[in-house]
Amino acid sequence: MYRKAPKPPIDEVVSWRQSLKKLQESKTGQLAFREFLRTEYSEENILFWLACEEYKTITTSNEIAIAAKRIYAEFVHVDAPRQINIDCGTRQEITNSMSQPTLSCFDKAQRLIYKLMKKDCYPRFLKSEIYQGLLEPSEAR
Repeated sequence: MYRKAPKPPIDEVVSWRQSLKKLQESKTGQLAFREFLRTEYSEENILFWLACEEYKTITTSNEIAIAAKRIYAEFVHVDAPRQINIDCGTRQEITNSMSQPTLSCFDKAQRLIYKLMKKDCYPRFLKSEIYQGLLEPSEAR
């Protein structure tokens, strides 16, 4: 949880206002955003996005197949424990690709989730107590 980590420099926290991308480039930013999403019961969004980022770095076909099945089972399948909110067409495309998954099989869903976070969750995060608390001077904590 981000609260246990040292407070990031104020200029880093302020830089997160520039864009969701800037926020996600920071490990501390990711943790703070994840904590915020947890409070909104939508933590699966950032977890799926991060899983996809890691998935794209896999180099062997055997590892691709194993990781794809794990991501599918955790986030995409209709009964997934952390099911992401994507349209049924995108879900079906991913389901169809599971017999021979590629590094790009989650790209469309990842873009949809990123867009959802950017338009919906990110603006609320910037107004949240979690973010505002990180903007306060250290002495105030």
